[in-house]
Amino acid sequence: MRDTVMRGAIKPLLLGAAVLFAYWGVLARLGHFWWTDENYSHGLLIPFVIGYIIWTGRERLAALGNRPSVLWGGAAVVAAMLALWAGTAGAELFMQRASLVLLLGGIVVYFWGFRLLRALAVPFVLLALSIPIPAVIFNKVAFPLQLFASRCAVWAMRALDITVLRDGNVIELFPLNSVTTKKLEVVEACSGIRSLMTLVTLAVVFAYFTRPTGPGDGGGGGRSRFAVLRTVLIVVAAVPIAIITNAARVSGTGVLAHYYGTEVADGFFHSFSGWVVYVVAFLLLFGFGWLLDRLGPKQGSGGRGDGAAPEAVSPAGESVEGVEGAAAPSAAMRVGGGGAVSG
Repeated sequence: MRDTVMRGAIKPLLLGAAVLFAYWGVLARLGHFWWTDENYSHGLLIPFVIGYIIWTGRERLAALGNRPSVLWGGAAVVAAMLALWAGTAGAELFMQRASLVLLLGGIVVYFWGFRLLRALAVPFVLLALSIPIPAVIFNKVAFPLQLFASRCAVWAMRALDITVLRDGNVIELFPLNSVTTKKLEVVEACSGIRSLMTLVTLAVVFAYFTRPTGPGDGGGGGRSRFAVLRTVLIVVAAVPIAIITNAARVSGTGVLAHYYGTEVADGFFHSFSGWVVYVVAFLLLFGFGWLLDRLGPKQGSGGRGDGAAPEAVSPAGESVEGVEGAAAPSAAMRVGGGGAVSG
């Protein structure tokens, strides 16, 4: 038994050592980026979440069996190595980090097959979400979010009869008891992209751990299809929830700046409102998931969807409806090929 376990553990250990040797520098810089950049600080938890998902599902993953695809897996591994080389030569960190996801996927396909890769879809998605996007794309997303948040703040303040002007992402207002106008800038940290990336990652984790389970799962039944649709809808819903809650935060900051001065945009209130936004956003996400569960198929309905009891077939080949009907043939016995005798 011990020898079997050791032989089964040798391959993953050797593969892990090879990947660690090839990507040591990439992983070290990625970990440092997670630690220093608040936009991706959630990446520090991703390895632990992935490890927990794999460990709790180890029996299900082992039952899938091995159907390796040497051709596709080998092609993915070669492509990942080329991407790592190109990223290192061109000092492109995103390509180096993205090649790690491709390499791991190629290894899974090469040794175990596409069935295991599909079963590990959530860990791979989480790993991809923890990789920082290129700065060019980041800025193209962040600045429009800054403008949207500033527009929402101006709209909310004008709805409360507060005189305010906006120039791009800079809001100019006249606080009470002030003799001069003050400027409130919606900087990149207030754009909402941080909460957007964090909430999307949280949505994937939330959808996975609260996915519906039942007799129809794993067989392509109604609940299995609903579980996939539910996950997609929750992740998609995380985007507008993150954007709207951040816009509400900026709007509230603008209103308070009018009454109490622009100092409320810094210090304790700024940090506290950020945590409140996260809590509200998650509660909205939780409520959306709860609503989907109420609208989805019920527990135990499987793929039939009508909740009817399965049909039983009598020894004569006739279909008998329900559980009570399935017991009917046992009420009579044939004795020596003669007539039926009541039991």
